[in-house]
Amino acid sequence: MKATGIVVEHNPFHNGHLYHIKESRKKTTADVIIAVMSGNFLQRGEPALVNKWTRTDMALKAGVDLVIELPYVFATAQASDFARGSIELLEALGCDSFCFGSEVGTIEPFYHTYEVLTSQQEFYQSLIKQYMKLGLSYPKALNEAYAEVTKNNKLELVDLSKPNNILGYHYLEAANQMNANIKPVTLQRIVANYHDDIDQNQSIASATGIRKAIFDSGSIESLRNFMPQSSLNELLKWKNSIGVFGSWQQFWPILRFTIIRSSLKELATYAEVTEGIEHLIYEAASQSETFEVFMKRVKSKRYTWTRIQRMLTHIYTGFTWEELRSHQNPTYLRVLGMTQNGQKYLNQNKKNLSLPLVSRVAATKDSLLDFDIRATDLYQLGLQSSKITQPTGLDYRKPPIIL
Repeated sequence: MKATGIVVEHNPFHNGHLYHIKESRKKTTADVIIAVMSGNFLQRGEPALVNKWTRTDMALKAGVDLVIELPYVFATAQASDFARGSIELLEALGCDSFCFGSEVGTIEPFYHTYEVLTSQQEFYQSLIKQYMKLGLSYPKALNEAYAEVTKNNKLELVDLSKPNNILGYHYLEAANQMNANIKPVTLQRIVANYHDDIDQNQSIASATGIRKAIFDSGSIESLRNFMPQSSLNELLKWKNSIGVFGSWQQFWPILRFTIIRSSLKELATYAEVTEGIEHLIYEAASQSETFEVFMKRVKSKRYTWTRIQRMLTHIYTGFTWEELRSHQNPTYLRVLGMTQNGQKYLNQNKKNLSLPLVSRVAATKDSLLDFDIRATDLYQLGLQSSKITQPTGLDYRKPPIIL
């Protein structure tokens, strides 16, 4: 069976994701679509809107055949590490290709860009350091260095200021550095850009726009044009049973407590907390009643919203620099869900998988998996309200979803 991999968050699943699945299957003539999906905390450093099992259910009902969890260490990492962890999992699963959406829409510019940056890597890295010394944020330093390195180049290159192009570049970079067998394919991202608000005249909206609409109006029904009915049903079910959605606004009381309870020395041990920013984080948390007020006090030209949120994710989950540096590669394949077609693929290929398959967490001892279990419990606690309490230990009790 021919398998194509995709890397997803599905936060939440919408018509753009449906298009991605259908076009990936068609473009690569795949028998099976395998999704590597982030767990309960995401790459931009925020809690998922709904938990990983609900998002798995959405994906399976919309055409994905197998969902594998991207471990917390990689799911909450900067783009290059996020991409590396994802591609390693898809390679371990024996995927023939991986297909990602991008603003550029064709694969050749990614190869050209990789060749240019690889050939001038030392110069490129020195420029990044120079721009950061001037006080630029890491993404802005990257963009300035990239513009300098490529200014006289005649090849068609990728615009690395665009979010999907950035991830796409890192996917291709990871596959090349691994000498992977898996082949990159890209699709043009259509209609909505990453940060766009929803447009009721369209049928595709960004996940960012959909989340904003949910938090602004509280209405799920108004999203009917933008997602499959099965996904809409899952959101309605979540709202009726859980009552609240995952967000830093919802999690702020626990996050604030965690920050204020910690010493400055302890805050500095958490992953991505650097350059003395723990002083500002502590002071802002002490003075801020809401998450929005806190972020306005902390955000600066040097530190982007996303970078700060990733620090906060690690403070919230207790994930340290030492733990981050101790885990460079995925060590297992955690199955969150599958269709009968996905199950058939695993049965045919399980002897050829290069990482062990995990379907029962209780039967697996792995420190990388421990972070996912801890993250799930803390995600559940963040959803607590005065009306509804949330159980912990779900990773032990929830078997893979099978459709």
